[in-house]
Amino acid sequence: MKSKVFNITILLCLVCMSSMAQYRLTGKVISSEDSSAVKDCFVQLGNGNLTAVTDSFGMFTFADMAKGTYTLHFIESGFKYGSTEVTVSGDGQKITMVLHPRSETLDEVVVTDNRDGFGSTHLRAVENMGIYEGKKTEVIVPEQLVANVSTNNARQVYSRVPGLNIWENDGAGLQLSIGGRGLDPNRTSNFNVRQNGYDISADALGYPESYYTPPIEAVGRIQIVRGAASLQYGTQFGGLINFNMKDPIQDKKIELLARQTVGSFGFYNTFTSLSGTVNKLSYYTFFQYKKGNGWRDNSDFDNHTFYGKLSYAVTGKTKVGFDYTNMSYLAQQPGGLTDEMFAQDPRQTNRERNWFQVNWNLFGLHFDQRITESSDFNLRVFGLLANRYSVGFRPNRVATVDDNGPRDLIKGEFQNWGAEARYLNRYNVAGKPSVFLAGARYYHGFNHSQQGEGSTGSDADFSFVNPEQFITYDYEFPNRNVALFAENILYIHEKLSITPGIRFEYINTKSDGYYGTIYRDLAGNVLDITRTEETREDARQFLLGGIGISYKPHPHMDIYTNISQNYRSITFNDMRISNPSSVIDPNMKDERGYSIDLGVRSEQTTFFNYDVGLFFLNYDNRIGEVQFYDESNRVMRRRGNIGQAIIAGVESYALADIVHLLRPDEERWTAAVFGNLALIRSEYVQSEAPGIEGKKVEFVPDVNLKGGLQVAYKKIKGSYQLTHLSQQFSDATNAVDGGVSAVVGIIPAYTVMDLSLSYEYKMFKLEGSVNNLANQMYFTRRATGYPGPGILPSDGRSFYVTLQVKL
Repeated sequence: MKSKVFNITILLCLVCMSSMAQYRLTGKVISSEDSSAVKDCFVQLGNGNLTAVTDSFGMFTFADMAKGTYTLHFIESGFKYGSTEVTVSGDGQKITMVLHPRSETLDEVVVTDNRDGFGSTHLRAVENMGIYEGKKTEVIVPEQLVANVSTNNARQVYSRVPGLNIWENDGAGLQLSIGGRGLDPNRTSNFNVRQNGYDISADALGYPESYYTPPIEAVGRIQIVRGAASLQYGTQFGGLINFNMKDPIQDKKIELLARQTVGSFGFYNTFTSLSGTVNKLSYYTFFQYKKGNGWRDNSDFDNHTFYGKLSYAVTGKTKVGFDYTNMSYLAQQPGGLTDEMFAQDPRQTNRERNWFQVNWNLFGLHFDQRITESSDFNLRVFGLLANRYSVGFRPNRVATVDDNGPRDLIKGEFQNWGAEARYLNRYNVAGKPSVFLAGARYYHGFNHSQQGEGSTGSDADFSFVNPEQFITYDYEFPNRNVALFAENILYIHEKLSITPGIRFEYINTKSDGYYGTIYRDLAGNVLDITRTEETREDARQFLLGGIGISYKPHPHMDIYTNISQNYRSITFNDMRISNPSSVIDPNMKDERGYSIDLGVRSEQTTFFNYDVGLFFLNYDNRIGEVQFYDESNRVMRRRGNIGQAIIAGVESYALADIVHLLRPDEERWTAAVFGNLALIRSEYVQSEAPGIEGKKVEFVPDVNLKGGLQVAYKKIKGSYQLTHLSQQFSDATNAVDGGVSAVVGIIPAYTVMDLSLSYEYKMFKLEGSVNNLANQMYFTRRATGYPGPGILPSDGRSFYVTLQVKL
C-alpha cells in the first residue's frame, strides 16, 4: 500500500514538474525585401512582461518559458508592425519572422512604442541592396518631423544631421544646396544625389549639380552616407544623398492625400497624391504646384512637379517597376547685393530682367530578383532629359544699374542614361555569417551648352538674338563612365565585423566646340568677332579602396570606423567656363583624397539616442577660385587647383525623450530635446598659389550648432529649433571685404529660430509654422554667377498654414 502511494506521489510530482517546465524560444527576424537580418527590432511577448531586441544577426531569445500559446509583437522603425502566434511545446524551439518595409504610417498599432518617432535614425548593416556596416549614416523620416515641409525648408528637414552647411537663398525649396566638411554647397554638387537609387543631377561626373529636388511631402526616407559611400555610389568626397520616394499603400486599392498650403509673400502650394495596390500591381503618384512672390521683389516663381511609380510582383521572387518624374519651374531672380547694399536694405533689388527656367524629366526602370533565400539581384536602368536656361543682366559690378541693353543668355541641354546592376549574397565562413555585394555601372552623359546675346526685353525670353553671329560659346560635352565595385562584411564574431571594399573607375570626358569674343566701339557697334575652336579629351582609370570596422560591445552601442579614398573629376565648368569675369587654368587636375570616420552611436534605444564621431578629410588638388587683377586692372577670378586642404573635427548628435526617461509608462505626452554640434578646423597646408598656405578652407564654419525641442500631447505636436553657424570664408584667400563684385568675402555668423505646430483629427491634419522667428537679416551665400553675382540674402520672418485630408 505504501509503495502504491509513493508511486502515485512520484507520478504527480513528475506531472507537475512537466507542467512547470521552463523552455527556451529563439527566433530570427528578416526583411521581406532582401532576406537580410533586421537588427534592433523590438520584440514583445504577450502583454509586454517579456521583451527582447534582435542582435546584428536578427536573432532574439526568450528563456524560462512555460508551455502555451503566445503572441509576439515586432516593431522596427523601417518596417511595418508585425505579429505572430507561437505555441511553445518543447525546448530549443525556433521561429523566423518576416517583416515588410514600411510603406505607410499606421493610424493604430497594437503595441505602443515611441522609439525612433522623432524623424531620424540610421541605416542597417544591409539594406536595399547596399552595405552600410561601419559607415557614417543618417536617415531622415519626413513624416515624423514637425517641420515646414511644404517649402522643402532644408534648415528644418536636415536639422538632425550634424555638420551640414546649407545655402538658404531659395525660400521655395526649388533647389537643394548642401555641403559639409568644407565642401561647396552649390546645388549639392559634392554629393552623389539620387532618387530611388539612381542619379538625378545634370550629369553625375561632368556637371553634378542638382536643379531638381524631390518634394519632401512625397519622400518616405532620405538616406545620407558620408565619404565612405564613394565605393558603392560614386567617387564624391561628400558621399551619398538618396531620396526614397514613398512606397505604394499595400492594404488599400486607393488612398487619396490632399494638402493645401498658404503662406507669406504670396506663397501657395497644393500637393495631391494617389496610392494603392490592386492584386499584384502597386502604384503611387502625386502632382505638386506651388507659386509665390518671394521675400524680395523680382522673386516670382511658378513650379510644377509630377511623379508616377508602378510596381508589379511577377512572382513572389520577381518584381519589376517603373517611375517617371517631370519638374518644371520658372523663377525671376532679383540678383545679388554688395556688402553696402545689404547693410542698407537686404530686401532691395536692382535686377528686373533676370530669369531662370528648368525642365527636368527622369526615367527609372528597376528589376528585382530573389535568386535564392540568401542571394538577390537588382538592375536599375535610368535616364534624364532636361534643360536649364538663364537670361539676365549680370555685370561684375553688382551695384551697376541695368542699362536695358542685350541680356546674357545661357542654355544647357542634358541627355543622359545609365544602368547599374547589384548582386548581394549572404553566406557563412567557419559557421559565421558574411555578406558580399558586387556591382557594375555604365553611364553615358551628353551636355550641350551655349552662351550668347539675348533680347533687350524684360520678359522670360530664352531665344538668342542673331544666333549665327552672337553666340559666343557653343560646346558639346560627351562623357562615358564604367565602374565596378565590391564590398564584403566579415563577421569575426557577434560583436565585431570588418568590411573591406574596392571600386574601379574608367572615366572619359570630352569637350568639342568654340568660344568667342565680340569687340564693340563706344557706341556699341560691332567692330570684330573672333572664334576659337577647341577640342579636348581626357581618359583615365583608377582604383579606390576602403575598409570599415564595427564593434558592438552590447546591443545598444556601435563603435564604428572607416577610411575610404575619394575622387572628383574635372567638370564641364572646369574645362571651359562661360563667365566673362573668370579664367580657367589649362593645367587643372582631378581632385583626390581620402576621408576617415571614427565614432560611437546608440543602436536605436527606446528613449535616448546619440552619435558622436571624429572625422579627418585630406583634400588634394582642391579646385577653387582665387581673385586677381588682369593687365587692364580688372577684378578677375582664376579657377584652378588651389592646393592640399586638411579638414578635421567632431560631429555629435543626441536626442532624449525626457518625458519617457522620467516616466516610461506615460502614453499621452512626449517631449524630446535634441542637439547636434560640429566643431571643425581647416587649413590649406600646401599651395602653389601665393598667400594661400595657412589660410582657412572656404565654406567651413568653426561652429555649426542645431538644437531644439519637440513636444507632443496625443495628436498635438510642436517643435522649436535653433540654428547657429559661426562666420566662414567664401574663397581660399580668406578675403573679408566683398568689394564691387561681392562674390568673395566673409559670410558673417548667424542664428535662426523656427517654430512649427501640427494637429491631427481623424482624416484631417492642420500644420502651421513660423520660419525665422526673430526676423534675422542674414545671408549664407555669395554667388559667383547665377542667380547673382553677389550676396544673396536669406528670407526674413514668414508664416505658413497647411490643411491635409487623407481618404
